[in-house]
Parts: sequence; structure tokens; C-alpha cells
Amino acid sequence: MPPTTDVPTDAGVLSRLDEDLAGLDALELAARTDTSRVARIWRATWPKLGAVALGFGIWQLVVWSGWRPTYLLPPPSAVLRELADMWSEGTLVEAVARTMRMAAIGYLIAVVLGTAVGLAVARVRVLRAAFGSLITGLQTMPSVAWVPWSILLFQLSEGAILFVTVIGATPAVANGLISGSDQISPILLRAGRVLGARGLSAYRHVVLPASLPGFVAGLKQGWAFAWRSLMAGEIITTVAGEPNVGGLLNINRTLSNAEGVMAMMLVILALGILVDSLVFGTLERAVARRWGLSGPVQ
Repeated sequence: MPPTTDVPTDAGVLSRLDEDLAGLDALELAARTDTSRVARIWRATWPKLGAVALGFGIWQLVVWSGWRPTYLLPPPSAVLRELADMWSEGTLVEAVARTMRMAAIGYLIAVVLGTAVGLAVARVRVLRAAFGSLITGLQTMPSVAWVPWSILLFQLSEGAILFVTVIGATPAVANGLISGSDQISPILLRAGRVLGARGLSAYRHVVLPASLPGFVAGLKQGWAFAWRSLMAGEIITTVAGEPNVGGLLNINRTLSNAEGVMAMMLVILALGILVDSLVFGTLERAVARRWGLSGPVQ
């Protein structure tokens, strides 16, 4: 009888592989838990605070230089006082609430439309040839160019502002999904077909998950376009009795109130940064962890 040798079975190999992976996961988890949540938040926050302090310092130096009179270029202290007064009066709170509601509605509509268009154009060759360049062309159009037509369609109403927001963000979302789809490995698509993923099932289980990193980048860019389009619509399309952030900016410009203009500019900048950091920063990190990517620097 020949001597017996310990030949590893498939079950044994898989068991050792699971143990090795569990050990790696434990090491990664330990590395993550070594840093407290407060420390991670501070590590992500202090560079932003430093950038804000630097920006305000440069602003104050320009004011002290006398480049423009203070009634045109007020110092940060005057702008912050104006911002505090607007907050205490309640006007700013109402305007921000209305603007963010409009931004959320317009962006969600743009995501739905952009996803549908992006899926169709990404995987259907005829549609790609017909509409691929058109989508990019629509994305390059300035948001303000849509405002006159939106006023003709919807008059001076929130519908006109919503139209500009949606039409400004939809092409960016669609292009993000198209770009993510173009980066899918053909082997992955063939494997999906072999396993029975065809038609809508292929979109659900293969195309969308594999396109997610690029799609998230498109969602982030879509938000940027939606926010810019919304501000353009609000500044030009003034709706009586319905204050919003862009409308307050335009009113202060009409009154030649430089403090009010710059206060609203700070509000627009702060809201954009908060949404990007809290929503899309978190989403990017989650996708990076799930797909094993490096993700944004933290």
C-alpha cells in the first residue's frame, strides 16, 4: 500500500482562506477602532476650519489695503453682523428652508431622469450614437441660458426655478452613469450573461453595481450643477412673497447693500460645502470601502 499523504481538500482550503480573511478583517477593524470617532471628526474638520480662517484673513487684508471703499467691500465683521441680523429676523431661516426644499426636489427628479437616460444610452449602441454628444452638449450649456425659456413656460413661479434646476443637473447624472458603465470589465458582463443576468436583470445585478463608483462621481457633479442652476433661477426669477436665498441676494444687490450681498454669498458657499461633506463625502467613503478603492483622502 502506498504511503498516505495529507492532500488538502477543497473544504480545508476554503476553511483556511476564511480564517486568513477573518484575520485580515480583524486587523483592519483594530486599526479603525484605534482612532476615536471624535479624533476622526476633528481630523476631517480642522483643515476646513483652517481654510476658512485663511480665507477670512485674506479678505480682511484686502479690506485694509483700501483697494475698494468699505461700502463696496465690507470687512468680515460687518458681513457677519448683517448675517446675524438676517438670522434673528427669521428671513434667512425661511429663505434657506425654501431653497433647500427646492434643491432636494429638483435634484431627486434629476437623479431619476439622469439614471434612466444614462442606463439607456450606456448600453444601447444606437442611442449612444444618437444622444451621447447631445447629453454632453446640454451639460456644457450655462444654467442661466435656460432661465428665459423657463420663465416663458412657467411664468415667474417656483416651477420655472425647478425646471432650470432639473435641466441643469440631469445631463451630469447621466454622463456619470455612462462613464461608470464604460469602465465595466467585459469579462464581468460576460460572466453575468452566463449566470443568466439578461435584460433588466443585467442592469440591476451587473451594470448598476459595477458602475457605482463612476455613478457616485456623476451624482456629486449633478449636485454641483443643480445647486448652480438653482441659484441662477432664484436670482433671476423673483417670486413675490416667497423669499429664497437667490432672491435675497438679488434684493440686496438692488439695494446696493454690499454687506447683504456678501452675507448671502457666504450662505450659498456654506450650504454647498455642508451638502458635499455630509452627503457625498459619506457616500464616496462607503462606496470606496465596499469596492476596495482608495477613496477620498481623510
